[in-house]
Amino acid sequence: MSDLPFGFSSSDGSDDDRDRARRDDGAAGDPANPFGNLGGAGFDPSMLGGAGFDPSMLGQMFSQLGQMFSGMGTPGAAGSGPVNYDVAARLARQQIGDFRPMLDAEERAVADAVRLAELWLDEQTTLPAGMTAAHAWTPVDWLEQTLPTWQSLCDPIAASLENTWQDGLPEEAKSMAGPMLGMMSGLGGMMFGTQLGQGLGHLANGVLTSTDIGLPLAPQGTGALLPEAIAKFAEGLDLPGQDIVVFLAAREAAHQRLFSGVGWLRQRLLSTVEDYARGIKLDMSGLEQLGAGVDPQELLSNPGKMEELMGQAAAFEPQPTPEQQAALSRLETLLALIEGWVELTVADALGDRIPSTAALTETMRRRRATGGPAEQTFATLIGLDLRPRKVREAADLWRRLGEAAAADGDDTGVPAGAAIRDGVWAHPDLLPDAEDLDNPAGFIDRVIGGSTGSFDDPMAELERTIEQERIEREERGDDDAG
Repeated sequence: MSDLPFGFSSSDGSDDDRDRARRDDGAAGDPANPFGNLGGAGFDPSMLGGAGFDPSMLGQMFSQLGQMFSGMGTPGAAGSGPVNYDVAARLARQQIGDFRPMLDAEERAVADAVRLAELWLDEQTTLPAGMTAAHAWTPVDWLEQTLPTWQSLCDPIAASLENTWQDGLPEEAKSMAGPMLGMMSGLGGMMFGTQLGQGLGHLANGVLTSTDIGLPLAPQGTGALLPEAIAKFAEGLDLPGQDIVVFLAAREAAHQRLFSGVGWLRQRLLSTVEDYARGIKLDMSGLEQLGAGVDPQELLSNPGKMEELMGQAAAFEPQPTPEQQAALSRLETLLALIEGWVELTVADALGDRIPSTAALTETMRRRRATGGPAEQTFATLIGLDLRPRKVREAADLWRRLGEAAAADGDDTGVPAGAAIRDGVWAHPDLLPDAEDLDNPAGFIDRVIGGSTGSFDDPMAELERTIEQERIEREERGDDDAG
């Protein structure tokens, strides 16, 4: 079993008495291990399993329905909007279950791990450190801190779905429905919130860092490690625990460097999701089949039927359009480029210092590739797969670009070629596309043009191109005036 440092200790049956004593003693514990048992305190592994409906939520659901009926048509009513985030937050917290608050010592340990990782990353990239704060988070911390970002991701998709099914109704049905459309909109928001809450609850119990799924979910400049999830992750690895913690801290720090140092990146990810949302189309025949044969009396007497109906309604898969396919391709390519750059940079920074870096890198690749219940929930719910398929190709492209440009060198203290590699992030138009991942040689040739001196500063090259286009436009304008 991994000897996790800084108190990131795994739960073990032989240690139950010791762990129970530490929990009873609070923060006192063992001075040599001030963190206590981060992996097992108050955590029920069964909470990670089923995403099934809990009967105790039935009263809350009916309460939500009552609020929805009473506030129908009132601007700003509770639960209004394409997603009911009150329901999502409550369901997610129920999925999370019991957890132990983090200690000050755990916060300090995470900060120490991140500080060490930042020092090593400074030697491998020209992008500056992006974290202004590093924290140890509980699953509920992760939920509360990332929910605003999930809202910005899910709202455009849910709104497009809502508008699509309403626009798909025949005109006579719209006129007959009248104010009932508001009620149906509220039901849709609650169903979407139910699915979202289940997915967030699963993610909160499984993510290792704030950037674990490749998206900038936390507030800008904030990084975090989740000790409970890291302890469970370490249980299945025959690797030194200290290696695992520093490796994950380095991945979090590298992600933050990209999201903070590349000013357009965060917004580009979110806008790509919006591009996808704008093209959503629903097959309305599914709604007709869903409503056929539903007995209202059965819904009141059989809570399981209500759950089944809500789950089926929320799981309708949109029909992909060419525009959506293009947006998904752009998103997948961008996520792969982010992950590939982080993977390469962390491997270069830690490889000579932590022998298990290669093994941990491969473990993370497989973890992202296989996914879990949470990723599957989101893929079914909104059609977005957050698992980029070409991470290996992206990492290889970044590596080969750095090697091809290595002859130039630089005086920044990082390896030769790293400045050109990192400079590609200066503008989205400079990034490789999906075809470049399959043909990296063509992209590398365009960047360095067969001579490493022709693309020393990608941003300067872009500015020169823009200036030349401006001059040409002015000359054309002068000719027209003459």
